[in-house]
Amino acid sequence: MSRILKFRVSTMLLGVLFAAAFMLTTAFSPSAQAKPIKVGFSMALTGALAGGGKQALEAMKIWRDDINSKGGMIGRQVELVYYDDQTNPKNVPGIYAKLLDVDKVDFIVSGYGTNLIAPAMPVAIDRDVVFMGLFGMNNNKKWKYDKYFQILPAGPDPAVGFSYNWFEALKTFKPKTIALLSADAEFARNLKEGAVKNAKAMGLKIVYNENYPPKTADFTPIVRAVNAKKPDVFYIASYPNGSAGLVRALAEVGTEAKAVGGGMVGLQFSGLMAGLGPNLNGILNYDFYVPEPTMALYPGATELIAKYQNKVKTEGLKTDALGYYLVPWAYAYLDVLGQAVNAVGKIDHEAIAKYIHATEFTSVVGKIKFTELGEWSETRTIVVQYQNIKNNDLQQFARPGTRKIMYPLDIKTGTPQTYNSLR
Repeated sequence: MSRILKFRVSTMLLGVLFAAAFMLTTAFSPSAQAKPIKVGFSMALTGALAGGGKQALEAMKIWRDDINSKGGMIGRQVELVYYDDQTNPKNVPGIYAKLLDVDKVDFIVSGYGTNLIAPAMPVAIDRDVVFMGLFGMNNNKKWKYDKYFQILPAGPDPAVGFSYNWFEALKTFKPKTIALLSADAEFARNLKEGAVKNAKAMGLKIVYNENYPPKTADFTPIVRAVNAKKPDVFYIASYPNGSAGLVRALAEVGTEAKAVGGGMVGLQFSGLMAGLGPNLNGILNYDFYVPEPTMALYPGATELIAKYQNKVKTEGLKTDALGYYLVPWAYAYLDVLGQAVNAVGKIDHEAIAKYIHATEFTSVVGKIKFTELGEWSETRTIVVQYQNIKNNDLQQFARPGTRKIMYPLDIKTGTPQTYNSLR
């Protein structure tokens, strides 16, 4: 064989070996692995619940980046696919159909809130897929779907568990009568229904029990009607716009009720806290995370919130500056899904659902265990009272003392005061 021929053969062999080596290298590199795992959802990025939806989305992005830095789900990177539902339940079914049929997502999780989870439930059930919920109230009571799980820590009977601690906290006032008011929407009605059960169990006489239209603008006539009944305590289940309107009406009209609040959504949002300022003093309300020293109950939450706050600041995001309310929970409901998928080792919705049912998870909100209907096995709703609010400076709410924990007793940082004593 001539030298030229030998050189050509050697060159060809080297080329083949190089190509084979390149193919093997790229085949096993992260960039050439299987397509990303897609997690799809709708989220309230505009409309009444955008204050929660926007912070939830940023927390979900932090989770995505965290899990991808650790290898993703079953060795595949995670991609979030989402659309703005505009806080409109009518938009939700179409969004989830598109996510599953057009975007071909591998998993769906819910947007923020009961009213936006409810219209997605039939889609999830029809497709027989795991469905993680973000703050849903009794969404599975009707369906009893075995692949639904939600992150609201209100216990196995969430409508009752949500307000149970509020009623425990106000025992110090020894009330005998109660007024109840809710927005005429599914979540708020469920809250009030649970509050009625707790009130009756406590032996309270119900002197007022009404719903208000969600688009109500002036709440002063409602507060006056409640005052006419002279209740000892006043339970309110409201959405952000109604919560703000009721706080202002109470400041204008006043009330002799010793305790006011309970289920007022939105008072946890930075924009409303800063806007309402001292008008919040005395309100006794639910919450899930506040910057009090006893909240070490949630390992990792402090670091997560600090990361979120830095992200908001450095990226100039127009969203909740503090993120206490939803950030830990929006992270946690995806974290549970991610842990379950990695444990099962494949995309098998039946196996993943069984694993979630059987497992106690540890996340940034502590230990999580689900019931048969996908609710929390125990309630962990906290009761806070707004105190010592001097002005409209947002940063005061980032420090201990403005939302003291009244209940549960093992993490309490204050004692309930009457509403008017803090005005």
